[in-house]
Amino acid sequence: MSEITMRDRTGKDAGTVELDDAMFAITPNVSVMHQVVTAQLARRRAGTSSTKTRSEVRGGGAKPYRQKGTGNARQGSTNAPHYSGGGVAFGPKPRSYAQRTPKKMIRLALRSALSDRASEGRIIVVDDWGFEAPRTKDAVAALIALGVEGRVLVVIGREDAVTARSFRNLPEVQLIHSGELNAYDVLCNEWIVFTKATLPASVAADARRDDRTASSDSDAQTAAVHADDPAEGARNDEPTSAPYGEGSHAPLEDDAQPEGFDIKGNASSMLYHVPGSAFYERTVAEVWFATTDAAEAAGFELPPSQRDDEEDEEAAEGESS
Repeated sequence: MSEITMRDRTGKDAGTVELDDAMFAITPNVSVMHQVVTAQLARRRAGTSSTKTRSEVRGGGAKPYRQKGTGNARQGSTNAPHYSGGGVAFGPKPRSYAQRTPKKMIRLALRSALSDRASEGRIIVVDDWGFEAPRTKDAVAALIALGVEGRVLVVIGREDAVTARSFRNLPEVQLIHSGELNAYDVLCNEWIVFTKATLPASVAADARRDDRTASSDSDAQTAAVHADDPAEGARNDEPTSAPYGEGSHAPLEDDAQPEGFDIKGNASSMLYHVPGSAFYERTVAEVWFATTDAAEAAGFELPPSQRDDEEDEEAAEGESS
């Protein structure tokens, strides 16, 4: 873990604090950050725009004039889109713009954004704000002492009401609770200021798995149920380098790719993705495979769209031969 100098609100050194490498020292994944931010902005759209079609506007029940003899083009209704007051063709209707984003991508986007700011030296950790009373003047003085300029994201705890009231009137400062930290707000601000209490740390994969299986009957029963099922992977508490048998490899630290393993596997969908495929760059690998045979032996399959493409190619080869 890397260390960073912790300061108080007067700008003086207050010791050092360790930054979790899994949160602040990974290689930023730009494509994942783009997809997560796009989905977050799309979810904010109201989607309430609405227009009336020709069947919804008022009037137009009678034919405006006779079919022949007038010299004009034949018309059946004044509700047609080319009439003033008529319906709108292909106009908007109420809809939801929300996009489903996997939780692992959301976490990876946040870690990528924090790592990007940390690489630029834009992360500051304060021991404690220690405001005795809510005063905007004290908040401005603290920011000047810390040497931050431009847009600042101040991460506070939910119980720190005095700090929130001190910063809330500053237009260049955005306040956010530690539990609501997200990639978009990190990327929108030049500086990220944490307190020692709100500094995020990663949760180990083993701890997350233990939390998910805490309500199961027992570890022995779980292992017995899944022992003969290769699709379930390894169920041991200790991490293994080959969770799905020979030819598989668990992701390295910071979700890095193991050398010689370039096929991504997704355990939730039991699909694997080869380099150059449509979803390869957008997939967060939960397991890596060296060959497609190893992936299929573990119970993983190609996405249906890619399977159809392969079948078409094989059929074309058969016809040409």
